[in-house]
Amino acid sequence: MPAQAFHRSRPPERKAMNILLTGASGFIGRNLAAVLTQAGHRIVPASRRTGCDFQRMTAPADWLPYLRGIDAVINSVGIIGETRHQRFATLHRDAPTALFRACAETGIRLVIQISALGADRSAFSAYHLSKRAADDVLRELDLNGFVLRPSLVYGRGGTSSTLFLRLATLPLIPVIGDGKQMLQPIHIADVAASVLRCLENPVTGQTLDIVGNETVSFADWLARMRAAQGQGPARLLQIPPSVAGAFFRLFGQIHPLFQPDNLRMLLTGYHADPAPISAFLGRSPLAFSPDLFFANASEALS
Repeated sequence: MPAQAFHRSRPPERKAMNILLTGASGFIGRNLAAVLTQAGHRIVPASRRTGCDFQRMTAPADWLPYLRGIDAVINSVGIIGETRHQRFATLHRDAPTALFRACAETGIRLVIQISALGADRSAFSAYHLSKRAADDVLRELDLNGFVLRPSLVYGRGGTSSTLFLRLATLPLIPVIGDGKQMLQPIHIADVAASVLRCLENPVTGQTLDIVGNETVSFADWLARMRAAQGQGPARLLQIPPSVAGAFFRLFGQIHPLFQPDNLRMLLTGYHADPAPISAFLGRSPLAFSPDLFFANASEALS
């Protein structure tokens, strides 16, 4: 789906900012915090580790104490699967919506929402629909907002990257069907670089798909991960989608990544034109290198 635009203009903003960063202890949040701190900004982290429970932050008033002295807000909270205590509707929709409305009430203009590729009109999963709901609220409010929709994000410490790296070391690598589901992976460094660009960009009100220049199959992606770990080629174990669906239903209660919707999303595949994000960054996304599997954002951008 093409990226949407809801352009507004504001004067260029290049001074150091006090930034509220939600989800600061997650994979994306940790990398954003490091890169933004290196750029001279002061990060105010908000996560369960700092005592900020998103489950209880569903009214604008809940956010007001966190917004004192804040110049910009970045929401990077996200889960890939639900558990009994973590629900998409609360974490992806209700809490961010309350945060965005609180920003509007307090005059904090610059808000960056980390959404997901596929959170558009084609969305069918609870994951994407909940992300899109918050995106829509931000677009409707009178704020200088950015909605960033990354594809599969990889880099050192990522949950999915760690899982797939382990999967790639097996002597017989399981794939769904023929493993030809197509991906457009993006390194965490390019997500961080996009956020930095948002902080200084005079044209706000943009929705941008953050995708890599290269489209690869899932099987090829696992092969690259295997080679990056110094191992030779391996055979593929092709699992019929029906069998994989039964597996996901069985083990979805054990690991949130194994949700039936995640299987459907993998089989669907999501693609976008990399030209808009290249134009926004002023460069192409990082070209793939095996070393990038083991690099964080700061290392890849240095």
